[in-house]
Amino acid sequence: MKCDRCEADIPAGDEHDHLGRTLCEDCCMEALSPMKTCDPWAVHSAKSFEEHMGGDSTLNPIQKEMVVLLEQTGGLEPKELLARLDGKLSAEDLQREFAALRHMEKARAEKRGDRVFWRLW
Repeated sequence: MKCDRCEADIPAGDEHDHLGRTLCEDCCMEALSPMKTCDPWAVHSAKSFEEHMGGDSTLNPIQKEMVVLLEQTGGLEPKELLARLDGKLSAEDLQREFAALRHMEKARAEKRGDRVFWRLW
């Protein structure tokens, strides 16, 4: 059986039905809990966690790399940032990492003309 969303093979018995679609566990989790970049409770939680853990030590290696790239460039469009990360992430994973940085108030999006750039907070 294949996932209707990502087309990955699903072992028998591990499939999940969601709104008439057959999904793998990862796609089902994403469908039930979509990513939100603007979430006041996530910001509060991230800031509290960072305060207790001590600064940038809360960033994972890919988040640190994203911060460095945004710092060096002054901001990038998401597709350009994805390209500079040399295939380390899928577009969806990049969105999730950005959401985490947004919640920590490390990065944010801004409109420049009709384009959206991600930049440091």
